[in-house]
Amino acid sequence: MLGIIFDMDGVIYRGNTPIEGAKEVIDYLKSRNVPFVFLTNNSTKNAKMYREKLLNLGIDVEEDWIITSGYATARYLQKHFRKGKVFVIGGKGLVEEIKNIGWEIMSVGEAKERWREIEYVVVGLDTKLTYEKLKYGTLAIRNGAKFIGTNPDTTYPGEEGILPGAGSILVALKASTDVEPLIIGKPNEPVFEVVKEKLTADEIWVVGDRLDTDIVFAKRIGAKAIMVLTGVNTLKDIEKSKIKPDLVLPSIKELLEYLKVHLG
Repeated sequence: MLGIIFDMDGVIYRGNTPIEGAKEVIDYLKSRNVPFVFLTNNSTKNAKMYREKLLNLGIDVEEDWIITSGYATARYLQKHFRKGKVFVIGGKGLVEEIKNIGWEIMSVGEAKERWREIEYVVVGLDTKLTYEKLKYGTLAIRNGAKFIGTNPDTTYPGEEGILPGAGSILVALKASTDVEPLIIGKPNEPVFEVVKEKLTADEIWVVGDRLDTDIVFAKRIGAKAIMVLTGVNTLKDIEKSKIKPDLVLPSIKELLEYLKVHLG
């Protein structure tokens, strides 16, 4: 059975603007009972928030079909580390996911006096990044706190153009601490552990817009790598790269015909 993993930013929408054809593809998959999940490296929202965003764009899916790098990071912490105090550099979605597993989150205000108690520094996309957050993150990591990143994307596609992503914050902390972060999201294996809990298929397609995350991830898990050109990478990038998708489409709109031929 075919199962599909969709990236979101740059594939389904850009910012708050839906990409033409996305709704039709999702509706078609639902009508044919083809299982699929949305897998995003953006941790600023949780699954509930993403479901609401998709509904506003006319796409109706179950909350359970949405996997964020924030959710995968919280699951990984729960599974592989002992409970401890966490300093989060990230959005509301990531904070909620860490709270959901019952771990204590230390605020910037608390970190002023208690940064030595921080055991984990968890970093995702933070659109309200401040010098103070970088400061206490640096102090805690240099003091021995585990340094964990939700995802490596240095940029992401916004409505105005390409914007700085979580990976840019990781680069700053790596420079100030000389410590390599453990990164959970695409293209790394930990996130696939979570996908396998939600998607059962013997043939998997990954539809994404980034060579270094989506396409590398597809190759690592033995999936068909389908690249759309509505997000970060361009045809020129593909020509220059050693990472090659199996199929390149102008946008998700063209996937519909491809699916109809494949499914018959």
